[in-house]
Amino acid sequence: MTAPLATLSHGGIAHGGIAQGRIAQGRIARGGKAIYGAPLGIVMLEARFPRIPGDMGNGTTWPFPVLYRVVSGASPDKVVLQGAAGLLPNFIAAAQELIRLGAEAITTNCGFLSLFQREMAAALGVPVATSSLMQVPWVQATLPPGKRVGLVTVCASSLSPAHLKGAGVPLDTPVVGTENGREFFRVLIKAEKDDMDVGLAEQDVVNAALELVAENPDVGAIVLECTNMPPYAAAVQAATGLPVYDIYSMITWFHAGLRPRVFG
Repeated sequence: MTAPLATLSHGGIAHGGIAQGRIAQGRIARGGKAIYGAPLGIVMLEARFPRIPGDMGNGTTWPFPVLYRVVSGASPDKVVLQGAAGLLPNFIAAAQELIRLGAEAITTNCGFLSLFQREMAAALGVPVATSSLMQVPWVQATLPPGKRVGLVTVCASSLSPAHLKGAGVPLDTPVVGTENGREFFRVLIKAEKDDMDVGLAEQDVVNAALELVAENPDVGAIVLECTNMPPYAAAVQAATGLPVYDIYSMITWFHAGLRPRVFG
């Protein structure tokens, strides 16, 4: 099966009027790419559940255009529950295609792909950020003594020491998953249906965060592993009173380095 062609969010091949390359001195447009104005490429799992605004796979989530490419056969079940066995070449090939199209950096839409962080960075030759978990050391540095970061994940039983090590996360970091919820895990991982009760999904994520804090009173901030959790981050923050970080916070930071704001 051939993977779908890459698509560009925000509905176009180029942003801005004059031409699709950057304008150099003397108004000479520089080319060399197929697509311009979208320096970030997102390698996607193959899934059919709804991607609501805030989800990484919803193009309207981002305040900048991004490129997407789906890895055929890379289901959430295979990546989350089966350790993405045998899929590394597929993810590298998809990312390479995005780079050929014009991406200058690569991310993925599953936090469990921290397993491939080192290999993808080595193979691709551009900045790579595979997982929201990579924020944990940064967030930890902001906390006062005696406080630490806690994780909410789609599946705690599958989040192994190898996943944590791949993202630079301490192995004793407290983790709670959504496996015992009514909707979030069932729709995203078990793929029992294409539609989703958003209210129930939000409650599953909030409940996991509340359990995390109740069991670990030293947690001073929360990182959401799953790239489908940003729509519920505000609810988690309101319920716990703690700072909450997710793939949206990480990728907006990541993109800021690709296209720094021009002042003046």
